[in-house]
Amino acid sequence: MSIRVVLAEDNFIVRRGLTAVIESTPGVQLAGSCADLVSLLEQVEALNPDAVLTDIRMPPTNTDEGIRAAATLRRAHPKVGVVVLSQHLAAEYVLSFFRDGTAGRAYLLKENIYDPDQLRAAVQAVVAGGSMIDPQITGALVQERLRTDSSPLAALTDRELEALSMMAQGLDNKAIANASSLSVRGVERHINSIFSKLGLRDAHDVHRRVKAVLLYLSNRG
Repeated sequence: MSIRVVLAEDNFIVRRGLTAVIESTPGVQLAGSCADLVSLLEQVEALNPDAVLTDIRMPPTNTDEGIRAAATLRRAHPKVGVVVLSQHLAAEYVLSFFRDGTAGRAYLLKENIYDPDQLRAAVQAVVAGGSMIDPQITGALVQERLRTDSSPLAALTDRELEALSMMAQGLDNKAIANASSLSVRGVERHINSIFSKLGLRDAHDVHRRVKAVLLYLSNRG
């Protein structure tokens, strides 16, 4: 019995190419195709597929629709497997996609999905409740983890990272306090802790802020 798949891809040429791959893949049947998040969710409701093959970036915002679709389907249709296709190796996309668990989820690079064997393996994996991740993405995640672990920012708490992020946006202590629901004194404590952890304890305050922001920006790419 064939695995029924709904394809979501906003680029017409890519969608045609993926359609051809799906139709030439034994054991996989194209149940429907669409070009945006709303249509994808509507087709899942109407067609009840076994799996979804979706781009990450689609209308309406062209940001993370594929990841949001996966999260929605995890709640509304937990048996529907999701294979996300991406042109990007960004670690934050991968981590966000797998945040609710890896079962029934696969993350592949578009450049590697035009092999019918790879497509079939990914679809079979998610339908069976398994998972798959492109080896190139695994390598990128390892490098990201090594970079993060070796970064001085790794010692900062979430609150301190939030404060440092706002410093990088040019906010002073009062503005940071207003934006984060902290007192100015509380912000000062966080910032002094940041300076200490980043080894900026002895520099002039203006220079410390500049150096801290530069460290943040360099380590955040």
